[in-house]
Amino acid sequence: MAATSEVLMAELSTIREPRYGVRVHKDECVLSFSSPETAGGLYVCMRSFLGLGVAHVECHHARTGQRAYLHILRTRKKEEDGGERDHQSMKKKSPPTRLAIGVEGGFDVEAEPQYEQRVTLVLFPDRQEVTSEELRAMPEEVREAVGRSWNAILSADSASHGLRVAQWDGEERRASRHATGLRQLDNGVKVGVAGPWRCEEEGCGLTQNLWMNLTDGKVLCGRSQYGVLEGNDHAVQHFHQTGFPLAVKLGTVTPEGADIHSYEEKDMVLDPRLREHLAHFGLDMDASEKTERTITDLELAVNQREWDSIQEAGSALRPLSGPGLTGMRNLGNSCYLNAVMQVLFTVPDFRSKYVTDAERFLDEAPLADPTQDFNMQTAKLGRGLLSGDFSRAAPPCGGPGDKNDASGEQVGIAPRMFKALVGRGHAEFSTNRQQDAQEFLMHVLDLAERHRGAGPDPAEAFRFLVEERIECGSSRRAKYARRADYSLQLPVPMDRATNLAELREAPEGSAVRARVPFSACMAALSEPETLADFWSSAARAKTTATKTTRFASFPDHLVIAVKKFTFSGADLTPRKLDVSIDVPDSLDLSALRGTGRRPGEELLPEEEEEEEVDEEVLSTLCELGFSREACRKAVRQTDGRGVDAAVNWLMDHSEDPDLSSPPPLALATPTGAGHWGEGGVSEERFVSQIMEMNFSREQAVRALRATGNADVERALDWILNQDPEDPFPSTTEPTAPPSQAPPPRDGPGRYELFAFISHMGSSTLCGHYVCHIKKDDSGWVIFNDQKVCASENPPKDLGYLYFYRRVTSDP
Repeated sequence: MAATSEVLMAELSTIREPRYGVRVHKDECVLSFSSPETAGGLYVCMRSFLGLGVAHVECHHARTGQRAYLHILRTRKKEEDGGERDHQSMKKKSPPTRLAIGVEGGFDVEAEPQYEQRVTLVLFPDRQEVTSEELRAMPEEVREAVGRSWNAILSADSASHGLRVAQWDGEERRASRHATGLRQLDNGVKVGVAGPWRCEEEGCGLTQNLWMNLTDGKVLCGRSQYGVLEGNDHAVQHFHQTGFPLAVKLGTVTPEGADIHSYEEKDMVLDPRLREHLAHFGLDMDASEKTERTITDLELAVNQREWDSIQEAGSALRPLSGPGLTGMRNLGNSCYLNAVMQVLFTVPDFRSKYVTDAERFLDEAPLADPTQDFNMQTAKLGRGLLSGDFSRAAPPCGGPGDKNDASGEQVGIAPRMFKALVGRGHAEFSTNRQQDAQEFLMHVLDLAERHRGAGPDPAEAFRFLVEERIECGSSRRAKYARRADYSLQLPVPMDRATNLAELREAPEGSAVRARVPFSACMAALSEPETLADFWSSAARAKTTATKTTRFASFPDHLVIAVKKFTFSGADLTPRKLDVSIDVPDSLDLSALRGTGRRPGEELLPEEEEEEEVDEEVLSTLCELGFSREACRKAVRQTDGRGVDAAVNWLMDHSEDPDLSSPPPLALATPTGAGHWGEGGVSEERFVSQIMEMNFSREQAVRALRATGNADVERALDWILNQDPEDPFPSTTEPTAPPSQAPPPRDGPGRYELFAFISHMGSSTLCGHYVCHIKKDDSGWVIFNDQKVCASENPPKDLGYLYFYRRVTSDP
């Protein structure tokens, strides 16, 4: 004991008390997914407060010289030892009533188990252990200093606590900004509690889907909802005429609340003063009963069959475990991340970079804080998924009869550090909201490219070149352009569904789903596009042109994103196409390879700089941030009608891929790449606009990349929210100077399907993602967060993102 006291006395300068705001990693190792609950527990450095698993603490001691660590070990309680039985889990599970995970009426997540915790201080390299009782017997100076650090570490919020998000809820609503000071007219209107109600618009007479405006009490029908309820948009038209913002859906009012829509905020909202606002028009909230389905009810009714199909509900799925078969915990809204990363670590480039070579990233990880190193945290995630160490069944929570191993529920891993890191500085992925899996995939590929260092870039597995050929309708001359891309956007021509007659005859609310052939989608993708008002440098006039898009190279791995999400109505309401596509297991795209300039083909002449253009108008447009070439086109296309006409033309054509001279391939990062059939975003124009505001080009480029090249406003917010002392944090700092992109990989255009990600819900901003992956030893496997099972009927026709790999052998 005396010897231990002397060691601690000598180490007091390395034992600190964490101050407020300092991150204490006491729930998870910063280099692996070891935790206080895993074998060996967790060691917390008492100087840096980094958590380290038993496999990494010795290395940390050797590299830093640190000797004092707080050792935390948790053992799961048995029921007879006082562990709480989760009686709820033993009950028969009811169908969900909300599009949510981890909330009352939503989809289940694992209940938190009960643990016994043992904490000791351990001194390296001899692993001398000091208990709290032994510490109290030591000299006062040691006892006070070490005790303060010990207690402060245990009482501090863990770093993972700061990363935890609120439970995701697809129907989460916020209070309307109009609710508090809402104007209500004293017009004598009184609406009865039980109706009968009828749309007041002349000639309408609908008796369902009625909304009462909370300003004037007008009762009008809403828009058609999910193909289940009829509506003529009279309530929306009333808002456009009056500006009265809030309306309540009659028939959904109960003492607990009601459906309220804000037309100005374009969302479902809450009204904290709803009882008062309803009483103004004679509607007693406490005496009201629900007589009509809420928006959530309708969404559930429409989407339930999709949830059941994609999750293979009703099938007794066989649980799987082992290397490469590890589940990932849903952090509340992280299913999009889980699905994408499961697929990426099936790709050899990602496995080789981050798993095979993981030891190098461990050695190079910054000692101060490895949680901020992209390569380190990606390697940590890859090893966690592929090792199989966390691929065992989760212990039962409920007692007898509750067997998680039969459901496929695993201990799994929780990618909190990775999620926080890749989201840092990003306007969307840093939030707690659900996100689009395709956008996240592009974001991760972008980060991988910018942090490649001296090693290979795994994003190259997906990169390909697109060839665009535009032929002038007057001169029959052509011009060619090439750009890099990382995914293929597949259009869905609903008018080519094979069951159009059935769809037309189906009654309202029926479960008829459109069936569109994959061949029709590919035909829509490859067919030529007509360009109106094309400026021909050969004819020196505006004419029509034809644009054809083809592959200039074929990637090793091809991502196909089905364009299921669209917008409808005057207010561009997001809508998801309910469609089934017979996506094939094998794909031959050889016929879509571009040929380049054809023999004997004449090219359109380059634009001449000396062409007469109003220099005053041109200068004014350039000052607005547009490139000179784009401004010249705008002046020509508008026949020199002035600045206003040219600006309007530029706004309408801002996403034309040929608006400006194409940027060098080095700028064609995954996030900024355009998508086949949609055109790319002109990053250079945004860069110029930001530089006009006295920011450097480096700041502009990094901000645009971090925010997905979406717009200048988001990029400026990103710049202004950076730490002044660290304006370029590690998540966006390239680890090597930018260089010209290497030639893309190329090969045969024959592919086989190896994975797909499916989305359930009405919007990419809510719902749930699940992925299916074809494993060599296990066949098709469904990864539904922590649940990993053999797939019996993979719903290939309902996917959102499809992943193909090249087939090199002859068919």
